[in-house]
Amino acid sequence: MGVVVVLVVVLFGLLVGRLGELQLVRGPQLAQAAATANTRTVTDHALRGRILDRTGAPLAANTFTTTVTIERATLVDAPDGGRALVASVANALGLPFDRLWGKTMLCGTAGAPRSPACFNGSPYVPIPVATRVDERRALTLLEQPEKYPGVGVAAEPARGYPRPDGALAPHLLGWVARADASEVAGSAGRLDAEDVVGRSGLEQQYDAVLRGTNGSTVVAVDPRGIVTGTVSTTAAVPGRDVVTHVDARLQARVEAALAGAVARARAQKLPADTGAAVVLDATNGAVVAAASYPTYDPGLFTGGITPDRLARLTSEAAGVPLSSRLTAQTFPPASTFKVISVPAAVNAGARLDGRYDCSPNVDVGGRVFNNYESRGYGLIDLHRTLVVSCDTVFYRLAYAAWIAQGGLSAPTSAPDPFVAMARAFGLGRPTGVDLPGEAAGRVADRQWKEATWAATRDTTCRRARTGYPEVARTDRTRAGYLTQLARENCTSGYQYRAGDAVNFSIGQGDTAVTPLQMASVYAALANGGTLWQPQVAAGYRSADGALTPIAPRRVGTVPLRRDVGAYVRAALADVTRPGGSAGSAFAGFPQDRYPVAGKTGTGEVFGKAATAWFVGYGPTTRPKYVVAVVVSQGGSGSKVAAPAVRGIFDAILALRM
Repeated sequence: MGVVVVLVVVLFGLLVGRLGELQLVRGPQLAQAAATANTRTVTDHALRGRILDRTGAPLAANTFTTTVTIERATLVDAPDGGRALVASVANALGLPFDRLWGKTMLCGTAGAPRSPACFNGSPYVPIPVATRVDERRALTLLEQPEKYPGVGVAAEPARGYPRPDGALAPHLLGWVARADASEVAGSAGRLDAEDVVGRSGLEQQYDAVLRGTNGSTVVAVDPRGIVTGTVSTTAAVPGRDVVTHVDARLQARVEAALAGAVARARAQKLPADTGAAVVLDATNGAVVAAASYPTYDPGLFTGGITPDRLARLTSEAAGVPLSSRLTAQTFPPASTFKVISVPAAVNAGARLDGRYDCSPNVDVGGRVFNNYESRGYGLIDLHRTLVVSCDTVFYRLAYAAWIAQGGLSAPTSAPDPFVAMARAFGLGRPTGVDLPGEAAGRVADRQWKEATWAATRDTTCRRARTGYPEVARTDRTRAGYLTQLARENCTSGYQYRAGDAVNFSIGQGDTAVTPLQMASVYAALANGGTLWQPQVAAGYRSADGALTPIAPRRVGTVPLRRDVGAYVRAALADVTRPGGSAGSAFAGFPQDRYPVAGKTGTGEVFGKAATAWFVGYGPTTRPKYVVAVVVSQGGSGSKVAAPAVRGIFDAILALRM
């Protein structure tokens, strides 16, 4: 009996000691653990920074949409799960019940509709059952709390586009959309499913700057998962604004000028399917305005875009409006390339004071090459050659250089003065502009041709045997041409022929550039040889107004002799005057107080209408702005692109820029 008593006393002592340890020693720790087990963390999303023009006018900003919410507890406590309440709210808003009811269910749960019809957010916040609703209807719900218990109305931030001075600039700004699952998973907690991220343009390029840092609120929940209170809050840090070099006033006029060029070409029964325009500051590379055609409204993405609208924006038949022709599409540069060919020819031995035969055509390697933009002018100098855009002079100069390099027997490593000068001006590589998805373009030299032949030889030889029956069904002539080309290329397509060299000298053949690249070429020519990296953003502005500037970046110096550069610039100044290839387009322009120089281009594309180009700069006395316009299948550069550039320079003068 005594042993039992002792045992009971010992056990009781141990129990009292354990209770004392739990209450006095580990009590605070366990209390914290208990509290943690009944709390949840809710993300407070940071307000996205704005994108501003050079004066501070917002190009992309934050607007607010009216959202109707319902407390989850109200639905859980209702006998019918809240169906009657949701039906009543839907009726008051004039919206389908199914749309609102689907939003009460978390995506991925049993019975929930597919995204975006379900709620892809936190289960611990009021459920947004309807967004972008009529504000007056929404407010009537708040006036009758007894009829609509747990119903709230909130102003939710969304991306808005104010269009200052009518400027839209969608291909510069880009668009935003909700983060996908992989982005959320790879963000180390910086993103959740309700965050938006940039998908193109500046929105994508500077997403980390614009997005800011999310905050958080810790809420207490009961066993049903219903929020019962707030434990703590960490404030969100809003994103910084991105200030651009874009002038909204000029941007609107550039967009209109490009649309006018397309309309002008179509009035001539030409397809004019795509195009671009850009204004570049020759002194530092700043992108002051830029437009792409066809265009779109980034506001379509606000609140989520419908599948039908997205399909149209990415449709080939509609011209893929989402694609930026400024940086993502390449075109044959045509005669705008001749400003590269003149210094290249001089480096190959041509004389600046020489005279050259501008015949209507020339035979090169058994093939006749004709002037495209001009007739024959007899013996003329290089100045006149640029002014009237004579092709045959360049054909002869390029052919002589090709022979000097060894002709067909020259190795792929043979130095080519025309190729070297093109690369020195930055062609064949991205400009480095702060926009995603930039194309590198193509300098079609010996190495490129050999590599392309090796990569496509099997297909080419198969086509040499089978022809192009699918093309022949609608165009026998083109099918025959393609088949003959395939036969030649099957066996000797690696050869850099004389025809390749002469086509290269006038920006034809396989050479391809973006409009921004050609604007950069002319900026370097105008400023004396400095290659600047094009830059859309000028800096970041924090909430307190402090601006962190982005310094201009010099990326190279063109090995351009001073006398050659001056010679070319003098010739380009005459292109826009009477007798020049763009003289008609600039008739009446005040050249006395703002002289403009430039070059037309009309690029031949097999099976399509010609590509219309004009690139110019002004004032020639102190070059400031380079303007480039290109219209694919737009026909003549002098009749379609040059008038658009003239209109943009008219705007620059009117705005006193």
